Amino acid sequence: MHRLLLEKTVKFAKFALLGGLCLAFATTLALAQGGSKTPIKIGEINSYSTIPQFTLPYRQGWQLAVEEINVAGGLLGRKVEVIARDDAGKPEEALRHAIELTSKEKVDVLAGGFLSNVGLALADHAQKNKKVFIASEPLTDALIWDKGNRYTFRLRPGTYMQAAMLVEEAAKLPAKRWAVIAPNYEYGTSAVAAFKELLKAKRPDVEFVGEQWPALGKLEAGTTLQAIMQTKPDAIFNVTFGADLAKLVREGNQRGIFPRTPVVSLLSGEPEYLDVLKDETPKGWIVTGYPWDQIDSREHASFAANYYRRFSEYPKVGSVVGYATMQAIFAAIKKANSTDSEKLVLALRGLKFSTPFGPAEFRAIDHQSTMGAYVGKLDLRGNKGTMVQWRYADGKAYLPSDAYVKARRPAEAMK
Repeated sequence: MHRLLLEKTVKFAKFALLGGLCLAFATTLALAQGGSKTPIKIGEINSYSTIPQFTLPYRQGWQLAVEEINVAGGLLGRKVEVIARDDAGKPEEALRHAIELTSKEKVDVLAGGFLSNVGLALADHAQKNKKVFIASEPLTDALIWDKGNRYTFRLRPGTYMQAAMLVEEAAKLPAKRWAVIAPNYEYGTSAVAAFKELLKAKRPDVEFVGEQWPALGKLEAGTTLQAIMQTKPDAIFNVTFGADLAKLVREGNQRGIFPRTPVVSLLSGEPEYLDVLKDETPKGWIVTGYPWDQIDSREHASFAANYYRRFSEYPKVGSVVGYATMQAIFAAIKKANSTDSEKLVLALRGLKFSTPFGPAEFRAIDHQSTMGAYVGKLDLRGNKGTMVQWRYADGKAYLPSDAYVKARRPAEAMK
């Protein structure tokens, strides 16, 4: 199946190349005329040096979107320019870059963020400087609720939404005793709080018997798993990712914990992480992820073809997020017919835009996008991890009620 889909992708790429050449010829004059005008500037800040497995595909995704819009004549008769900065995974670095981008570079929009604590720092800067910030990746729900503000919008489904997607499957397990492993920072605490709240609502009989909170990037897998298994859990909710996830899986496999103990795991079905796990991928884990080689929708096929043609590799979740981030910004600028922050806020509220996963929109009440995620189980195909029994969970089905949002989001942010 993988090879057939890749052949299909290459076929799409040929058509995309032909169409792109025609489009480039037709819009050369428009670009030449717009070249003398001040470009629309987007300031992009991300953890390129510290989390490259996600952020490098993410950068390629937004690069593709920017190239496409400029070939098509740009926006409002102007070229689009992205000024990217590396925050090294540190909120203080992100803030330093944000100040420079808004004061010196005079960017029209801010975008990006990977780690949740970085996203919160950028959102605070956006509010103080009245500059629109499209948070691409940060998953903490504080970003849109407790610490939400007028100028911050979030693209990816957050911890509440993805926890709700996973809880649908977790509640079907016979497990009553749950343990938790999560990184000890904003994303981890937000994800665990949402999972507990939602699972207990569906299954009042469950209890959480053990928790381990390793520092991000410093997981001691043996010690962590030993402590968790001493609580005799029926199942585990895992929130670790990246290098921590790889260490956890390897140690758990060696100890025979996986796949014996059921695991529900956030993000673990993403190619960024499965490519690292390879044949160590634990079978049967219930995950959110991205089965890129099995999705046959028109939107995704077109995106995958263009991405493969441009970068000679298959897309990852980061690629989709980077591309969709720019699509949302472009749609907002077109709708507002302006780069003025106040006009962009009004345009973004209720904005409908396209993504490789299908259509999405920003909910007006909390600025959360309805872009969804794929939910399924992990399995091995050859010596590589993959998702099976998956489904697309449309984000709009997992958003909480308006009353829930109003109880948490500052009234000032909803004006």
